[in-house]
Amino acid sequence: MPPNEQEDRPETRHVQFLTVAEVATLMRVSKMTVYRLVHSGELPAVRVGKSFRVPEKAVHGYLDNAYFDAG
Repeated sequence: MPPNEQEDRPETRHVQFLTVAEVATLMRVSKMTVYRLVHSGELPAVRVGKSFRVPEKAVHGYLDNAYFDAG
């Protein structure tokens, strides 16, 4: 891999990854809802074999942006 490509990648050494089941439990939704969020691109994830891993910070960011004022 050329050095400039490595510089463009996000730092992953200190990232805490969660399974889809862990994300579903944390968000109190079904695993299918998490899969839909991942496949739609609303929740970033990396594929590890046949499963997905979601950065914990991405889950918290998604939830922070999901708040709305119902008036």
